[in-house]
Amino acid sequence: MIAAVQACGIEHPWAHQALAAEHALDGDSVVVATGTASGKSLAYLVPVLSALLDGSEAPNGRGATALYLAPTKALAADQCRSVKELSQPLGTSVRPAVYDGDTPFEEREWIRQYANYVLTNPDMLHRGILPSHPRWSSFLKSLKYVVIDECHTYRGVFGSHVAQVLRRLRRLCARYGASPVFLLASATAAEPAVAARRLTGLPVVEVADDASPRGELVFALWEPPLTELHGEKGAPVRRTATAETADLLTDLTVQGVRSVAFVRSRRGAELISVIAQERLAEVDRSLVRRVAAYRGGYLPEERRALERALHSGELLGLAATTALELGVDVSGLDAVVIAGYPGTRASLWQQAGRAGRSGQGALAVLVARDDPLDTFLVHHPEALFDQPVESTVLDPDNPYVLAPHLCAAAAEIPLTEEDLDLFGPACEELLPQLEAAKLLRRRTKAWHWTRRERAADLTDIRGAGGRPVQVVEEGTGRLLGTVDAAAAHSTVHEGAVHLHQGRTYLVRSLDLEDSVALVEQADPPYSTVARDTTSISVLETDIEVPWGTGRLCYGSVEVTNQVVSFLRRRLITGEVLGETKLDLPPRTLRTRAVWWTVTEDQLDEARINPEILGGSLHAAEHASIGMLPLFATCDRWDIGGVSVPLHPDTLLPTVFVYDGHPGGAGFAERAFHTARAWLAATREAIASCECESGCPSCIQSPKCGNGNDPLHKRGAVRLLAVLLRGAPEEKPDEG
Repeated sequence: MIAAVQACGIEHPWAHQALAAEHALDGDSVVVATGTASGKSLAYLVPVLSALLDGSEAPNGRGATALYLAPTKALAADQCRSVKELSQPLGTSVRPAVYDGDTPFEEREWIRQYANYVLTNPDMLHRGILPSHPRWSSFLKSLKYVVIDECHTYRGVFGSHVAQVLRRLRRLCARYGASPVFLLASATAAEPAVAARRLTGLPVVEVADDASPRGELVFALWEPPLTELHGEKGAPVRRTATAETADLLTDLTVQGVRSVAFVRSRRGAELISVIAQERLAEVDRSLVRRVAAYRGGYLPEERRALERALHSGELLGLAATTALELGVDVSGLDAVVIAGYPGTRASLWQQAGRAGRSGQGALAVLVARDDPLDTFLVHHPEALFDQPVESTVLDPDNPYVLAPHLCAAAAEIPLTEEDLDLFGPACEELLPQLEAAKLLRRRTKAWHWTRRERAADLTDIRGAGGRPVQVVEEGTGRLLGTVDAAAAHSTVHEGAVHLHQGRTYLVRSLDLEDSVALVEQADPPYSTVARDTTSISVLETDIEVPWGTGRLCYGSVEVTNQVVSFLRRRLITGEVLGETKLDLPPRTLRTRAVWWTVTEDQLDEARINPEILGGSLHAAEHASIGMLPLFATCDRWDIGGVSVPLHPDTLLPTVFVYDGHPGGAGFAERAFHTARAWLAATREAIASCECESGCPSCIQSPKCGNGNDPLHKRGAVRLLAVLLRGAPEEKPDEG
């Protein structure tokens, strides 16, 4: 251990680092949940390097091995660089290597045979390593530690998939005689040990007291001003968070301040970099090349070049999606600009903590979008600064998640009854269904995979649902990048504006059968936003609680969604220029939802007549979707909603909020359990907005398929007030 600590260049570890390392060396799985730049990497590197330096740890001649999992390729590559630098004094005892989709095939065999510290991601573990476990047998036999970095990001459907991938890993290790210790690193989170146990299926020791020194962080909440323009239904329009963020990034770059602007979408990151470059050209053309965009979907060589430029200081400003948020070492950063609330307080502090990583003072700015939640937070800063971070929500027992992993496990090694405890109680019900579907066949005491194709290809653990759509330049045939299948209908439909590396393209055609979008370079003065329609049916009601004469319910639903058109919006101002119809097929989704109904008596009490009923329900639905991320670890784009003046299944006016993932992701369940606080905050957000009849800051939604019509702001406030008066004193369920 002394050699490992010395290799890390630290004589005296901070208390949380030393405590976590001691637990790991004693054989306890441990989660370190401390702030950004608190030295979590040392907590797992000390035991890992100690094991790798001690060749007697393993039963074969290879010595002990360790596996590192990161949610992004960028973070794994960054950590590999750091480990190589740290381990140089140790000679060849530590042999780190990145093994992911970008690794050249000629290097892969060397890694399997000789690397003792393999850095990868859950996707490669799922698709590449576990299905090929006989070729990894030497590595798995000697596996001493599994490091799971940034584990707070494993939430929702993605987290549930990763939980099952880790169970498959544990099962194979046990077959090879290994029982690795799991070392998890997390941003500050509520109940990190509980989340780590659900993720790994193992008891986990929690280390959460942060002993690291921190520089001063100045945190500004920035609300863009109202413009003279008017949007849908005459609503006032604020200057966009994109334009404000581009201005801030420009100003910081001119002043020589090293900055990153975190943006929620790939398109937003591209647009901010383009606007900043245009404005910098007016000031000093030499600064244009010092600002760039960074996002997923780039080709590997493009990502690596940007990461090198950021590390060297060649880049002063970067507009990045969360592909860069997750732990890439950007030491020396002076400022962070966050374009829109990132969905959770944990992510907000993770992004803000990227500034000041060398202990110096730093600036963080949250630029509010024209959105109910962002507006609420700017005017209620106590909701950010006086509240603990959220619990991580994941559900490994989701049958849509578990079923393909049971098939993958059976394909790796036939599945026995002794394995079922590892994968959870839902196995008992699922296995007969998989047999009936002729995916698994039972022989004597084991289930076998029956198909020729690879079982690991049954699911995309990112929840994307299908083959990514390739974006191809029509004139040259050049591959520009990819778009997730689930997002293709709304982002690369015919006529959509697509941004890549600062260049603007128009989509000429979308071939859903071959998963290809053909684009050509163009320079339209607008962006595009898809519109869709949604209907919902109740499949099963699991829980039902009276709220006055109305009811609050949770259960299973089927959602039918279809992208029907797109809007063209003027850049910077957001002004709507026109709408174009689309002919795309509908999609169905079986998922989980929370819904509430109101009765005639409640409508009378709220003074809601039939003329304003639809608008009142619709406004309450929009605002409640916007506010849910404050109570569940979700993004408003992870959830959807439907409101109906008379729903055929409930026979009452009903508002639904549902998880946007097959089988559910735990968000609607969390909404049910916090419904009183969630809907009270929703009512407050609508009532406190200064607009007259509704705007994007309270009840208008950027993804409304009905063009935000009808909406009735005052009706929504009265309706929610009456509903809340009937809410039970106790929460319906704290589970």
